[in-house]
Amino acid sequence: MTQLPPFEGKNALHDDDAALALQALGWILSDEPRAERLLALTGLAPDELRASLSERATLAAILSFLTAHEYDLVACADALQVPPATIAAASERLEGMHI
Repeated sequence: MTQLPPFEGKNALHDDDAALALQALGWILSDEPRAERLLALTGLAPDELRASLSERATLAAILSFLTAHEYDLVACADALQVPPATIAAASERLEGMHI
């Protein structure tokens, strides 16, 4: 019997994407006005955000927040020392747009 590789489909959560989203969240939360804007745009209260950090939708929302604001995307990418395209690709994977 052959073993199938682990599920890597549309709904697979890539550990690197989750880690990047959490690092990006740290960067977002380092600036109070930016953090407040994230909460306002996602509709999450701070406690809800904390409680949902393991959920794909929350991680996707964090990165989508950045990709929707080019200035923040570039600044976060610089701070995390990754290309902006890396954040955008992770956002798309978390949203289920790409494998």
